[in-house]
Amino acid sequence: MTTPQPAPDAAADPAAVVGGLRERKKAQRRVALVDATHRLVREHGLDGVTVEMVCAEAGVSPRTFFNYFPTKDDAVLGHAPWALDEGAAAAFVAGGPTGHLLEDLFALLAPVLEDPPLGHERMHRAIELAAEHPRLMAHHVAWMDQQKDRLLEVVRARLGAASPHLADTVAGLVLVLVHSTFVRWEAAGGDGDPAGHARDVLADLRAIVTA
Repeated sequence: MTTPQPAPDAAADPAAVVGGLRERKKAQRRVALVDATHRLVREHGLDGVTVEMVCAEAGVSPRTFFNYFPTKDDAVLGHAPWALDEGAAAAFVAGGPTGHLLEDLFALLAPVLEDPPLGHERMHRAIELAAEHPRLMAHHVAWMDQQKDRLLEVVRARLGAASPHLADTVAGLVLVLVHSTFVRWEAAGGDGDPAGHARDVLADLRAIVTA
């Protein structure tokens, strides 16, 4: 098989080209698993579908499935844990990289904002299935709590024990910020850098607070 040649502007950084291709393939496989799960659950019901059935539908092994989703319910909902970089988290806890809390939160959340959700149509299907199966909604709430707990861990470590309530407020604000960012990103047709939309959301939140 002939290896595709990199674009001229990327040729100086082959690792970036390989990394970009790898990430695209991972995203495509993740989408394929979600689509397969949705099709099967629509046909057989949530309890009538197994991980093995999803793997057969998507043409992957169970081991590959569990590289993307911890459970079948996570695949229905399209859940992927927020990818907080350990190095960035350590820098944030230490007061960096800029010393400004909001700017440092953007740096911490960069991997999350670079991993947008699965698109409006798939999210709509997931919401419909969650409405039909209450356990999925409970699973989603639990997943959100897990992401918040991870945020609280690093925010509390930075702010210290003297600011427990502020840490809760910051973590809640981050959840709103990320959700609203992806709503705007999808409304814009999935175009542009989600981080740009995040700054627009933050500007609106500031305007609301100071109004």
